[in-house]
Amino acid sequence: MYLLLFCLWLAWNGAITWEICIIGVLITASIGVLTYFLIGYSPKKDLRFLSRLPLFLAYVAVLLFEIVRSSVSVIRIILNRRRKVVQSLVVFDTELKTRFGRFLLANSITLTPGTITVRTEGNRFTVHCLSREMIEGINEGTLMKLLKKMEA
Repeated sequence: MYLLLFCLWLAWNGAITWEICIIGVLITASIGVLTYFLIGYSPKKDLRFLSRLPLFLAYVAVLLFEIVRSSVSVIRIILNRRRKVVQSLVVFDTELKTRFGRFLLANSITLTPGTITVRTEGNRFTVHCLSREMIEGINEGTLMKLLKKMEA
């Protein structure tokens, strides 16, 4: 994290001088100390994230595919005037163990057009969707499998 913050500092300044580098090191170190004390950051978490980076990138790719697929589905609903829209609230339980995994799932559901996470309570999710087909198979889908692998 420190190296990334320092590189961002240098990129935003647009020049590399001794003064900019010294100030960048001081600011980066200050942010590092604050994140350690305030949110429990440690370099081990960076290494853990880097080891799971391929899974995370696969998750992002699948999420983008689902967003496009849901967008097409919503466009069909909008353009087909004869089709009756049956909105529904779906409640389901997930097997995700970590708060971060549930956080990613809730936000991924909300990012896909036609669905929005209304409430999360522990492992129980309440999702509003334009049609029930949009949320079917959420527990067996590729996104859920990748989230479970990231948690392991």
